[in-house]
Amino acid sequence: MTSNKALTRTPGRSYVGCQSCHPKRHTIDLSLALEQHAVYCSTLRDLGLEVLTLPPDENHPDACFVEDTTVIHGGKALICRAGVESRRGEEASISDVLGQYMSLKSAVPPATVEGGDVVHFEDRLLSGLSQRTNAEGVKQMGEWLDVRIDTIEDPEIMHLKSYITYLARDTVITTRAYADHPALAGMNVLVVPPGDEYAADTLTIGDTVLMPAGRERAHELVRGAGFKVIALDMSEIEKCDGAMTCLSLIF
Repeated sequence: MTSNKALTRTPGRSYVGCQSCHPKRHTIDLSLALEQHAVYCSTLRDLGLEVLTLPPDENHPDACFVEDTTVIHGGKALICRAGVESRRGEEASISDVLGQYMSLKSAVPPATVEGGDVVHFEDRLLSGLSQRTNAEGVKQMGEWLDVRIDTIEDPEIMHLKSYITYLARDTVITTRAYADHPALAGMNVLVVPPGDEYAADTLTIGDTVLMPAGRERAHELVRGAGFKVIALDMSEIEKCDGAMTCLSLIF
């Protein structure tokens, strides 16, 4: 099924209270974050997507990271159960929208699962077993979405997509830590240069890859693999441990 919509949510005033271990978290500029989010949404529109934007959720500082609330595959959606208590509840308004377009099912305890852990390939998913997603979450996801799910277990990481994303045409981009993992065997694996690890979280729309600005070596790597690159300033998103895929649900 061709994707033609993107669901997003505008950061709220509470965004500065996000869950983050970033060393510059205390310097978040909310006005700049709103500008960066607006440019992100505008870029998705320019690439041909209909962008549906929800209003801020002031009760949940991280609510603009809508990807974590849902995993969509094959015309169905698993509504996630967040791995941290403070993020539970973000999914309610997401369900209200997605329910107009597809069948939904919610993950139930003891499952925890977040969309930021799930890399989407054409015929399978790859999920992290991480700080936020457990084995029961992967089990429920696979059963409902009726899809093969491979896993990478690393309890030290928050989300797998911070380290691996799928571009297209059997090509992935990853950090050195996972470049030789069996789950990526047989694929064209691009390894981001040291210091550019943040650029491993990318978002591909058609043949265009959205990447964070300031990581030119990583951009050239992706261009060399035959893709167009659009670089976006993500400085205030990065400070909340967010990245390119976090801000949208594509369906």
